[in-house]
Amino acid sequence: MQDNSKRSLLVTAFVALLFGFGGAALWSVTGLGHSQTRDYLLENPELLPQMAENLQRKEASARLVGVADQVVAPFPGAVLGNPEGTVTLVEFTDYGCSFCRLSREPIEALIAKNPDLRVVIREWPIFEGSDKAASMALAAAQQGKFAEFHAAMFDQSSRSEDGILAAAAIAELDLAKAEQFIEAGGPDYELSKNTGLARQLGFGGTPSWVVGDQAFEGAVGEEALQAAIDAARES
Repeated sequence: MQDNSKRSLLVTAFVALLFGFGGAALWSVTGLGHSQTRDYLLENPELLPQMAENLQRKEASARLVGVADQVVAPFPGAVLGNPEGTVTLVEFTDYGCSFCRLSREPIEALIAKNPDLRVVIREWPIFEGSDKAASMALAAAQQGKFAEFHAAMFDQSSRSEDGILAAAAIAELDLAKAEQFIEAGGPDYELSKNTGLARQLGFGGTPSWVVGDQAFEGAVGEEALQAAIDAARES
């Protein structure tokens, strides 16, 4: 049996085991005996993380089916790229997340290369102290200055009050209006909804992504995101 064929069959076996299919039915599907599968996996342990990651992606995509419309519908103004774009990339992000900061450059590059790309930002403050920055970001969105604040906030060295106010000044926010919006609980529902959506999708951290029928997490880089965008465009 060729190595690639073995790998394909073993992926099937691994997924089947995790979903509770076993015994003769499993081995009849793969064409491999239990000892063959065990030995091959022991010889090639690097396959297991890859298989587990693929399984997690499939599970997240399956969970996306029931909430896709909510996920791609942005908080008004919390959009980067082309607001009328026909391909939507959703990012669940946190201003305290170093990997989210690292993802800024790939996102900017993708926007430049894909004029039909709409990037929906879902504020998901999971790090302590990020909730205030996320609330101000939504206040900026309400004023039509989300992109400016989003960039400025990631440029700050901290999410302290001084850092938030500095980003708000760079974005030229009407601070009185923003504070009124926040004090009235304007961001509360959106932040709660984003947490709920992230949990429904099985996300464990930021950045996490949705594009087309794919849902995955991590600082995956420009190439992987472009591949997902291309797949969504073609579907």
